Amino acid sequence: MDSKRLTSVYPVFQFFYFLKNFSMKILRILLTVSICYLYSLPVFADMTSCRLYYSLKGWSFIYKEYKGTGVVSCNNGQRANVSIIARAIGFTIGKSQVDKGKGSFSGVKSVNEVFGTYVSLDSHAGATKSVEAWAMSKGEVSLALFGTGRGIDVGVALGGFTIKPR
Repeated sequence: MDSKRLTSVYPVFQFFYFLKNFSMKILRILLTVSICYLYSLPVFADMTSCRLYYSLKGWSFIYKEYKGTGVVSCNNGQRANVSIIARAIGFTIGKSQVDKGKGSFSGVKSVNEVFGTYVSLDSHAGATKSVEAWAMSKGEVSLALFGTGRGIDVGVALGGFTIKPR
């Protein structure tokens, strides 16, 4: 083989060598990501989705107090009847009732993790028809609520939202 022909083939060998090394790097990255994903599956498998269906009734004049009942239902089949007490303070006045409220928990592994007192921020308004929205957290567990009902109320309040088993 003459040297001219060898030098014309050499770039092709370099390209295949580069392609082999590049594909090996990509394969290593994909393998690493796949192993990390497989090791994390048990963590995600433990999480469940839970919802709260509730009704509340109460009043507010700077201090707000609402009491009610509800049902926590999780997609893993767990259920719990609960009692709810919400106490807060803020710029709030009125009296209302929420009939068909719904909430969604995040970061829950079991229905037992939903019990306890959450730090809550709520906003509500209404004249005959009332609307309430709550955002709250208890450690790693968060809860967002939305409900409609009837009453005359307006305000924003910060407080505690307690869920206990009945």
